[in-house]
Amino acid sequence: MSPILKPLFFFFFLNYVSLSTSLSLHLPLTSLPISSTTNSHRFTTSLLSRKTPSPSSPPYNFRSRFKYSMALIISLPIGTPPQAQQMVLDTGSQLSWIQCHRKKLPPKPKTSFDPSLSSSFSTLPCSHPLCKPRIPDFTLPTSCDSNRLCHYSYFYADGTFAEGNLVKEKITFSNTEITPPLILGCATESSDDRGILGMNRGRLSFVSQAKISKFSYCIPPKSNRPGFTPTGSFYLGDNPNSKGFKYVSLLTFPESQRMPNLDPLAYTVPMIGIRFGLKKLNISGSVFRPDAGGSGQTMVDSGSEFTHLVDAAYDKVREEIVTRVGRRLKKGYVYGGTADMCFDGNVAMIPRLIGDLVFQFTRGVEILVPKERVLVNVGGGIHCVGIGRSSMLGAASNIIGNVHQQNLWVEFDVTNRRVGFARADCSRIL
Repeated sequence: MSPILKPLFFFFFLNYVSLSTSLSLHLPLTSLPISSTTNSHRFTTSLLSRKTPSPSSPPYNFRSRFKYSMALIISLPIGTPPQAQQMVLDTGSQLSWIQCHRKKLPPKPKTSFDPSLSSSFSTLPCSHPLCKPRIPDFTLPTSCDSNRLCHYSYFYADGTFAEGNLVKEKITFSNTEITPPLILGCATESSDDRGILGMNRGRLSFVSQAKISKFSYCIPPKSNRPGFTPTGSFYLGDNPNSKGFKYVSLLTFPESQRMPNLDPLAYTVPMIGIRFGLKKLNISGSVFRPDAGGSGQTMVDSGSEFTHLVDAAYDKVREEIVTRVGRRLKKGYVYGGTADMCFDGNVAMIPRLIGDLVFQFTRGVEILVPKERVLVNVGGGIHCVGIGRSSMLGAASNIIGNVHQQNLWVEFDVTNRRVGFARADCSRIL
């Protein structure tokens, strides 16, 4: 998919989704090359093993592989019997949707979901509450199609889209391990051949509907070696590595607190600063927290490749880069319309001059990006600092992208409203 940006339609506060099953999965991860810039998504999973659940643990425990380059792609078994569907793991989106088979139009990829083959598939009629939103925050455009089914349109800020019908379908992991029917989009028109697995805190997300208490992933470093796909891990449920995690509390916002530039369903973390090596940049901590209008929140997003900063923070980062390696910057070049700290030619010395990049949070928690990974190879002999300007996305948030989550365990503890981090060699985790 071309760079997927966060949907223009963020807020879904629905009270009628009620499910009784909880889910625990473990999925080791791998990388796929994608031609994109900021928010491309790719994540592929294959089922490897299942553990017998104990009475004190959630009923599902799976392990599979995923591939990562610019995003995380998971292959989930949808329907009864299951059909493998590739979906982008996106902590910044709510609605999950799959690619559905079109009967009368040119066929979509062979991997598209065929509803006629699933005994658990059902559609949402126009009378369903989701198709008749009555609350201001529900902004997903729905309509009634010619068959009296609920039709949706989902647009992203970069012009990519998906539209089709809202449906209910199960995720069938085995004959005895099946989720309840989940509300999904069944896309018959879209600008990509993969779906989205919405993992944010909204009531329609996969996390909420399947009652996931926590999930975590470990993204391996990208590889420039042709044909090589490094692997990492993804867990739904408890992670046996969590003893070493350092946590920060999520910033949460009541439904009554409405701010025009705030995404209240995002995983918003308390970032307090940025430094290069031992030098902390002169950026006020307030820049990383939402102001009265919601601008400035800092979110952890698996669906964004680059990190993006609001102008006040980006300008300070760029100023420091110019001080250290300004003569080497590629003049007039902007990658993906947002990142202008780029270099071409031999860049071997540049990481040493820039140094380690550190994102600082409360409680002494840090994300340290070693100097060897400060630059991202964007092709054509060009390397860029993996940071873009949020305002060029039309966003007013700070976004920690997946390029700065490599070789880290990142755990989203939904129940306890916190996010945990721990350094790891993600390419070596089995």
